[in-house]
Amino acid sequence: MKKKWHIIGLMSGTSLDGVDIVYVVFEKDSIYSYNIQHAKTYAYPKKWKEKLQKAFLQKPENLTGLDREYGVYLGELINRFTESFHIENIDFVASHGHTIFHKPEEGFTLQIGDGRCISDVCNQPVICDFRSQDVALGGQGAPLVPIGDLLLFSEYDYCLNIGGFANISFDRNGIRKAFDICPANIVLNYYTRSIRMEYDDKGKMAQSGKIQKDLLFELNNLSLYQSKNALGNETVVADFLPLIDRYELGIPDILHTYIEHIALKIAAVLRAGSSVLVTGGGAYNTYLISRIKHHSKAHIILPEPELIDYKEALIFAFLGLLRSENKINCLASVTGALKNHSSGVIFYPKES
Repeated sequence: MKKKWHIIGLMSGTSLDGVDIVYVVFEKDSIYSYNIQHAKTYAYPKKWKEKLQKAFLQKPENLTGLDREYGVYLGELINRFTESFHIENIDFVASHGHTIFHKPEEGFTLQIGDGRCISDVCNQPVICDFRSQDVALGGQGAPLVPIGDLLLFSEYDYCLNIGGFANISFDRNGIRKAFDICPANIVLNYYTRSIRMEYDDKGKMAQSGKIQKDLLFELNNLSLYQSKNALGNETVVADFLPLIDRYELGIPDILHTYIEHIALKIAAVLRAGSSVLVTGGGAYNTYLISRIKHHSKAHIILPEPELIDYKEALIFAFLGLLRSENKINCLASVTGALKNHSSGVIFYPKES
């Protein structure tokens, strides 16, 4: 018997572009299928961008308040979204939240956006906090997208997302594998924003720069690449930015060299002749894509813009669907947890 779900999915990435919201209809007969009905990105106002950028410096008691405040903000965005598209049929909302800390090796992770506040403001059931249970089970709490790649995009050999970080998912001998490859837009955008550019459009500024071979060598050989830990904001601040800044380069040369680093790291993962679905904001960086193609013999596939922009929000909606059915949505083979499990906390709105 065919089943159907109407779900709103939310995603806020580390690059702080904004909150991606999708309204998706999922169906299941023998397999799952999806149809994105509506999608929109709500850019962060300056106030929120600054709060989120500095949040990892906050004291725990201040983070508790920020968690609730951000939950209210997300609930208000959902209301704007549903009103603008006249959406009435909603089974539930699935929210990734915004990552402030991710230190699974120390046993904790924090994605703010209090589910109770979201639920009360938008008056819908909310499923959130998809990572904490996995960390409690000894996993990295990431990546979570591979179950969606497996069940929704199995026709591709690799699913590569280039957002704040570049990460990849693929099957090996019937087992799903996935990992963070390297920081991506989080580094590129840090430097463009230092000259009041939100991002480097199509990589034009990077293309105008020159390579700094010593910096590239040091980036490629950072010791953190020997570990299998998930990458986070703290890693970028502690390891990448100080290394790059030590060279005192102009912004075009930094972007040029760092794009070469990203391209080499990605190309090293891809098998010749394989098909690679590329999504995330980095898919629009024409220069970066050209460098990946230069270093790799894989078939790089750029889908329609809607999927490039909203695949992660789509998959978090799907993770919520699986959690609502109490089905596996976290794979031990990719997170390193003790077992596969169904993760996510469910909140219901207050009765009026």
